[in-house]
Formats: sequence, C-alpha cells, structure tokens
Amino acid sequence: MLLTLADSRLPVGGHVHSGGLEEAISGGAVRDLHTLREFLIRRVRTSGLVAASIAAAVVDGRLEVATAELETDARTPSPAARTASRAQGRGMLRLGKKIFPQEDWSAHPSRPHLPVIAGAVARIAGLDPFQSALVLIYTTMTGSATAGQRLLALDPGDVALLGVEMTPLCESTAATASVELADLSDPLLDVLAQRHELRPMPLFAS
Repeated sequence: MLLTLADSRLPVGGHVHSGGLEEAISGGAVRDLHTLREFLIRRVRTSGLVAASIAAAVVDGRLEVATAELETDARTPSPAARTASRAQGRGMLRLGKKIFPQEDWSAHPSRPHLPVIAGAVARIAGLDPFQSALVLIYTTMTGSATAGQRLLALDPGDVALLGVEMTPLCESTAATASVELADLSDPLLDVLAQRHELRPMPLFAS
C-alpha cells in the first residue's frame, strides 16, 4: 500500500500539478538541474513538511478530520495552493471510496485537503505516521521533479538520480513531520502559486 500511494500513476491528478515550478521556470528562478534541486529542497522543507505533518497527525488520531481541514487552511496562505490541494484531495477521496467502500467517509467534505484525506486513507491502509508522512513528502518532491524534467527537457536519468540523492532529506523531514505539526510557510512558493493562477494557458494546473 505504501508503494501504491507513492506511485505517480495514482489517479489523484498529481501529474498535472507542478507545485509552482512552472511559474518558477517562467520567471527564471529555475533554469537547470542545479536550480531544480534547490527548488525541490525548499519545497520539501516547507510545504512538504507541513502537508506531511497534517497527514501524520490524522493517522495517529491527534487531529480529527474537521480540525485537520482547518489546520491545513491556516497553514496554506495562498488561495491558489488551497485550491490545488483540494483538487487533488477530491481525487484521493474518490480513490479511497473505491478501495475501501466499507469505510464511512461522511466526515470528509466533497473537496478535502490532500494531506487530510491522504492521512485518512493511510490510516485505513495500516500505515504508521512516519510512512504516511514519507508518502506526502515523496510525492511533493517527485511531482515537481517530473514537471521540471518535462519543462526543462532534462535527462530523465539525471532527475531520477536527483530523487535518489534527496532520499535522506525526505526521510529526515518525514521523521520530523511524524512528531508534531509544522507551521512553516514560504512566501516565494505562495507568490508563485498565485501568479500561476493568473497565467494564460498554463501547462500545469498549479
């Protein structure tokens, strides 16, 4: 189940979200493999950590669904980023209902935040807080990395190696996220999300 949730083929729409990378490339902040690495590190340490901490708290019961939704809203200053989270969350909820039809999903809104519903699915699947946090961080990193590969026409092998090199950071961040809620915010990522929403004919949804 851990591998399934981390699979890029999971039909929750993550492949159409760059996490602000498309806008960063358009503005010249990300130009090559080196600057892509810097962007990914920044995203993992901020929005990735926050999302993972929410999911972990849902898994171990520290947060009920309604409270987790509010905490995620409070930790996502950008309206565009909240919209992207809920768009993917809707896909995860639909998937959860298909995989676990016997479960009661009535506590979740029709468009839940991705970290909240991902935590709920992970709990039902038997994942622990660290594992659920690692899934959120891994998918945060690989989603943007894959978008960078496509937008910058990078060598897929180089991008794959970059992901391997970031494994220790992903694991240490997941360990931190599984202990307590994070409340970090990155103004740059918020600005990129908002600018992308105004972008004419974007390739990615966020």
